Amino acid sequence: QMPLEASGGGSVQTGGSLRVSCVASASRSHYCVAWFRQAQGKEREGVAVICGTGSANYADSVKGRFTVSQDNARSTRYLQMTNLQPEDTAMYYCAARTYYNWDWYLPGNYKDWAQGTQVTVYS
Repeated sequence: QMPLEASGGGSVQTGGSLRVSCVASASRSHYCVAWFRQAQGKEREGVAVICGTGSANYADSVKGRFTVSQDNARSTRYLQMTNLQPEDTAMYYCAARTYYNWDWYLPGNYKDWAQGTQVTVYS
């Protein structure tokens, strides 16, 4: 089990930027952290993933606007969100697993989750 803690988020006007963080209490050094979001009344969807090797991937809906990064010394992964749109409004979660695979965007493939942090984009 890998405890995770998400923070950041908040409210921002359309076109603005926010950053959410995910701290992992990990005993291992190689793991992947994926970001998910869930808007009210919708299913949880994968947004981005980053692994300890630096490999990253993004959902098509956020490519070019969202960037993942990591600070291994602090066991922290970041999701930098720019040019935010009202449709980005959702609860954002991070989740972790030990490997990268093509199915990174499927929430059912993760056991370890952080609590959500709300991102609200208003026009």
